[in-house]
Amino acid sequence: MLPSPSVPPSPRLAGLTPARLSPGYFALVMATGILSVGCRLRGWTTVSRSLLVLAAVAYALLVVLTVWRFVAHRRELAADAHDARKAFLFFTFVAGTDVLAVGLAGQGYFIPAAVLLVIAALTWVVLGYTIPWLAVLGRSERPVVAAANGTWFVWVVASQSVAVAAATLEPHYEAAGESLSVVAVFSWSVGCVLYAASAVFVSLRAMLYPLEPRELEPPYWVSMGAVAITVVAGARIVEMESDPMVDAVRGLVAGMSVVFWCFATWLIPVLTALGVWRHYVHGVPLVYEPTWWSVVFPLGMYAVAGIYLGRADHLPIVEWIGRAWLWVALTAWTVVFLAMLHTLLTTRSREPQRT
Repeated sequence: MLPSPSVPPSPRLAGLTPARLSPGYFALVMATGILSVGCRLRGWTTVSRSLLVLAAVAYALLVVLTVWRFVAHRRELAADAHDARKAFLFFTFVAGTDVLAVGLAGQGYFIPAAVLLVIAALTWVVLGYTIPWLAVLGRSERPVVAAANGTWFVWVVASQSVAVAAATLEPHYEAAGESLSVVAVFSWSVGCVLYAASAVFVSLRAMLYPLEPRELEPPYWVSMGAVAITVVAGARIVEMESDPMVDAVRGLVAGMSVVFWCFATWLIPVLTALGVWRHYVHGVPLVYEPTWWSVVFPLGMYAVAGIYLGRADHLPIVEWIGRAWLWVALTAWTVVFLAMLHTLLTTRSREPQRT
């Protein structure tokens, strides 16, 4: 279920201001970048390049705002990092960086893509140890599982995005081929284990504590997006050149990718039903917030997963589903993008009246 552009804006959620910047805003880059990749796979060159440029501009803007926030609003940033309900959204920076790298590599810009991969991989390692400690293990409040939600799956997406970027660049850097193979297989494996752990924690939270409709926020769709990007990473690993690390897991990865695609497909009706239950049965308003990009990204990633998997494992029906689903993802992107523009512009126009 997607927000209507005509819904009145909420200044609390609208903002691209440094103090109010959501750590999950890089999902905008993730969603736009993966749709660029999907359009390139469909042969829509002009649309693909336009989306990639937009993703790069958004990425640059968000990096500037994030640095500004770190310098001038460190208290707000630290509060987000210690909040288990939103801290894992910081991993959208890793995933956004990797998705942009994959998009650039697809257009032939291999050096910038490699630089972005290095930045993303290093950030993934740092955040992978600091965020769980700050937001979960280091908290005095117990039980922490009460704070588990859909944002925890973004950690999985970040891990798998490193695998996708490494596998994408491997054919173009022969000297670093073995290292990229290790990175791809390692991060894919870690991502699979993290998905299992995240699923357990989020399921326990749903079973042990009352789940109000307002708490079923858009990031719960990342549970499907995390599976879809695992499929993409697996399909890219299967296509990699012969290497001891890749050869050791190629058969396993190929089989698991099909299993994961089936599970991602099963999750779509479940998540759609939850959206209907939240917004139409219980009347939670459809207003724009940055986390709506966490719905668009899984939709786009599912399309790309189907195309990649269908081609890698010679499954025409899966590729056809991915190609058709790309239209759904593009429609969702358009609606959320218009809702974002409407909210930002309307909020800005009202600001002088409040002063």
